Amino acid sequence: MSLMTWNDTFSTGVKAMDEQHKGLVNTLNELHDAMLHGKDKSTAGPLLTRLVKYTHDHFAAEEALMARVKYPKLAAHLGKHKDLTTQVETFVGRYQRGELSLNVDLLMFLRNWLTTHIMKEDREYGPWLNQNGVR
Repeated sequence: MSLMTWNDTFSTGVKAMDEQHKGLVNTLNELHDAMLHGKDKSTAGPLLTRLVKYTHDHFAAEEALMARVKYPKLAAHLGKHKDLTTQVETFVGRYQRGELSLNVDLLMFLRNWLTTHIMKEDREYGPWLNQNGVR
């Protein structure tokens, strides 16, 4: 059972970013599966680390595209990325220190974070990028 299912309502209209978003969704679903099956830190820890790395890589790619086409809301979007990265890294750090377990609250936070960011901030840049030749 998936925690989050990709559908076209999440599409930004930018293929590379949509593919990366799908990768984030898949990693989140792997974390969910690990929790459901009582996997220990040896499984969940690397998945969380992969999620953080994937997020960093995705944000860098997204920011590079927006900079290339001079997206007018780039500065605000960078601020959102910084805030989101800090939140995720804080949760992962707490998990790694044993202060937090892989539980429904953590997974719901991650799902809501991903859904909100894609649906609000990321879908907003799609038309601008499309108009400037990025599909």
